[in-house]
This record gives sequence, C-alpha cells and structure tokens, in this order.
Amino acid sequence: MYLHSGCQIAVSPDTKYFAVDWLGVEVTRATLGIIGMGSIGYKVAQRARAFDMRILYHNRNQRRKEEEEAVGAHYCEKMEDLLQQSDFVMLVVNLTPETHKLIGKKELGLMKPTATLINISRGAVIDQDALVEALQNKVVRAATLDMTDPEPLPRDHPLLKLNNIIITPHIGTATVQAIHMMAEEAITNMLAVLNGQPIPSEVFPK
Repeated sequence: MYLHSGCQIAVSPDTKYFAVDWLGVEVTRATLGIIGMGSIGYKVAQRARAFDMRILYHNRNQRRKEEEEAVGAHYCEKMEDLLQQSDFVMLVVNLTPETHKLIGKKELGLMKPTATLINISRGAVIDQDALVEALQNKVVRAATLDMTDPEPLPRDHPLLKLNNIIITPHIGTATVQAIHMMAEEAITNMLAVLNGQPIPSEVFPK
C-alpha cells in the first residue's frame, strides 16, 4: 500500500518534501496467516520465514511435523483462530464450491482492524461486496488482490475507488521464465499421454 502511494508521492510534480510521519507496517516478526498450505502456500511460508514472521496456517490436512518445523509454521484447525491472530492473511486456495466466498462479512469481522488481506488465489474466494464494506468502514486496514471476479472489474466498481486497496492484473506468474516453464510442463504432459506414459503433472478430479 505504502509502496504504491509512496511512488506517487515521489514522482508527483506537487511534492516539495517527504513527510517524516508517513509510516508503514512492519513485516518482520508480524504474524502471517496462510489459508491453503499446498505447494504454493508452503513456498510462501518459506519466503516469510526469511522475514522472521510468525506463520500460522489453515488447511484441509495438517502438514507433517518436519515440514511445519522447517518453516516454523503452526497449524490452526479452525480458520477463525487464524483470522483473529494474523496481521496479514493470505489466500492460497483453489476455487471450489467449498471455497467460493470463503471470506465474507463474518470472516472479515474476525480479522484485526490493523490486518491486511492478500488474495493470490481466485477472485470469487472473497465476497467482494463484503470486502468493499469492510475497507470503507476500516474493519480491516487494507487489501491486495491479484485476482478479482470478474477480471477486469467493471470500471465503476467500488473497489476501484478505495485508497486502501491495491489491485494487480493477475500477474502472479507473469514472468518470461514462468510462462516458459508452464509451456514446457504442458508439452511434457502431452508427450507423455501420446506415448502412453504416466502423466507427470496429472490433476485428479476431486
């Protein structure tokens, strides 16, 4: 949030000085709550460990003890416990009927008023109307969304008018290297099917 507005201040033709009381929120030693501790969620935890963050996670299944200890993560069987304790809540879940609007008015109300909600999963995992209300009323401090529902949002959507949200255009994997790796993986899977071999990245229907 402060990076985005700070950049605007730094380049604005109206800026004559930088305010000394313009302060952000410290990440180091803050509590990060990860909802969805699959392979991506676990990689997030590995990176958060480097910032000495306290890591909580909620998942369908608890990870093995050695995996938890490797990143210093603590399992929350109830998502509510994670929401109440976290300074940053990150959504890293698949979109399923169970996770559709997983975060709504009730869940936002459980979060700290100083907390930031981060969504790197799918837009429909959040009830966007409830998020607008929560951000307007300072129920939560801020939100950052890489995905919305729909994409892009209608240009008159109220989320676009708020100053305590950052929305990016689904760029979580938008690097040259990542696109190349995804293409190579897709080709490897197709060749495996054509050759009657096991599919390396097979997705089993739930």
